[in-house]
Amino acid sequence: MDLFNPSEEHLMLRNTVRALVEREIEPQAHQFDREERFNLPLFRKLGELGLLGLTVDPQYGGAGMDAVGAVIVHEEMSMSDPGLTLAYLAHAILCVNNFYLNANEEQKARLLPRLCSGEWIGAMAMSEPDIGTDVLSMSTTARRHGDHYELEGRKMWITNGAIDEERTPADCVLVYARSGSGRNDISTFMVEKSHSGYSVGQKITDKLGMRASNTAELVFHECRVPHQNLVGQEGDSVHHMMRNLEIERVTLAAMSVGIARRALKIMVNYSNERSAFGKPLHHFGQIQKYIADSYAELQSVRSYLYETARNMSLTSGDQRLNSDGVKLIASTMGKNIADRAIQVLGGYGYVGEYHVERLWRDAKLLEIGGGTLEAHQKNMVRDLCRAPEALER
Repeated sequence: MDLFNPSEEHLMLRNTVRALVEREIEPQAHQFDREERFNLPLFRKLGELGLLGLTVDPQYGGAGMDAVGAVIVHEEMSMSDPGLTLAYLAHAILCVNNFYLNANEEQKARLLPRLCSGEWIGAMAMSEPDIGTDVLSMSTTARRHGDHYELEGRKMWITNGAIDEERTPADCVLVYARSGSGRNDISTFMVEKSHSGYSVGQKITDKLGMRASNTAELVFHECRVPHQNLVGQEGDSVHHMMRNLEIERVTLAAMSVGIARRALKIMVNYSNERSAFGKPLHHFGQIQKYIADSYAELQSVRSYLYETARNMSLTSGDQRLNSDGVKLIASTMGKNIADRAIQVLGGYGYVGEYHVERLWRDAKLLEIGGGTLEAHQKNMVRDLCRAPEALER
């Protein structure tokens, strides 16, 4: 075993996902990207393999895997279809993992089996039309009325917010809402499709990349949520957010690594097969620089990613500095290697048949979603200045 497959279980998981990618995911990736459609039937198949509840205890239908397992799945799937992988991340990490860690036993027993099997598709709603990185400034409110809360507000850029062309909302969505007057008075609610006042606003189309995942605005207008759908206690959400951001960021970094691996593989194969002036392309110094630099960058970032995941506990939230750090460096690395692949392939790289133009488009989101580059830089400097001993380890 090695850093990237630290146990037989991890290696088996990688081989399982790799076979799924070759058999099911790769053949449909180009079509669903071009049509801007979410492959819902294929997504539900992930539940049959236990992937939709990857980090959830098997008693609720999950696979009981750790952060390394989550990284493996996101890396392997993103080598083929980052858009589908983003939808998977929104369900398995942003919704299911978060809910599993913070819900009570009744809530977990009632909802997790449906989410882990793929019967239900989940989402998480944090960003708002006027609020992005500064999430604690959100304006969506939750007011207690007897045995229920009433949610009022709008959420924006929600992956899996709509799961089909008819704007059908996700079966359930983990919603953050302001439940008091203080900046940190944020609470978490599991809103179900049956709750009145929950609907899809605009479905966001014509995106640069990640077109195989659906993105939508969600509207909560006089939305009645039973008190038993409050996750944790009122005001707990800042803790929920911060802890789940760590696994979100390492899995987004894993997506960048998957994109980079596929782009580099295409680059190497093309430079072997294509000739210029009587020699294969890999004989030319410019091409050698693109390939060699890409390999070295990929391997260094991939090692950082797996070391961070290996040290990450899904319950303690103790890897904030490195989860920011690895996503910061991985997201730009993935975009740059995809860009080099386009350059090596020339005109062929500019068209969809050779995949790298799609990988390049998809890679850009990872510099924005789940925390912008600038947010990671701010967080890291703040953490290092507060605890400079991190540099002594």
